[in-house]
Amino acid sequence: MPNFSRRLLVVAAMSLLALAGCSKGGAKTDAADMTLGDAKAPIQITEYASASCVHCAKFNNEVFPAFKAKYIDTGKVHYTFREFLTPPVEVAAAAFLTARCAGKDKYFSVLDAVFHAQEEMFTTGDMRGVLLRVAQSSGMTEKQFNACITDEEALKALNARVDKASKEEKITSTPTFQINGKTFKEGEATLAEFDAAIAAAQAKK
Repeated sequence: MPNFSRRLLVVAAMSLLALAGCSKGGAKTDAADMTLGDAKAPIQITEYASASCVHCAKFNNEVFPAFKAKYIDTGKVHYTFREFLTPPVEVAAAAFLTARCAGKDKYFSVLDAVFHAQEEMFTTGDMRGVLLRVAQSSGMTEKQFNACITDEEALKALNARVDKASKEEKITSTPTFQINGKTFKEGEATLAEFDAAIAAAQAKK
């Protein structure tokens, strides 16, 4: 991707050679995690996803809004999103860094915009242009965006989170969903599948 910094591509690719691609654990919430909902909710759901994964985008665009309304907004579920990188890794890395630079209060809205624009990025090949547009819509300038996606320390921290997910949680594909620390689905999940899994988890309490 000529429009992306070479350093971004190199640093984002570090530590990722052994990771599988998009399509094919129980950790406590980490300070770096992005979360939604009541932290004391009885059901804890973690999603490992990549901003460049088409299956993750489909879940975000088609299932997540109803899931959020039914479970997160009602206080039944505490949701944790954990970043993972799948090819093209420089696109996923740039998207996550952009979302974090926009601020924690805007993280999920930026990520949602990226997922909705994912098909456009891959169809047109204008990865940087689309991400810049998303960044600007969140209030960032082009200068801030360029600084954000070439922040080496932030890239190293992102790679460390991905490496941890791979080694400690044995994550190999995206999306992967965990309920109360146990993996319940690798791949796209429907609302009906969440309904059944959450009901089963509630029954155990």
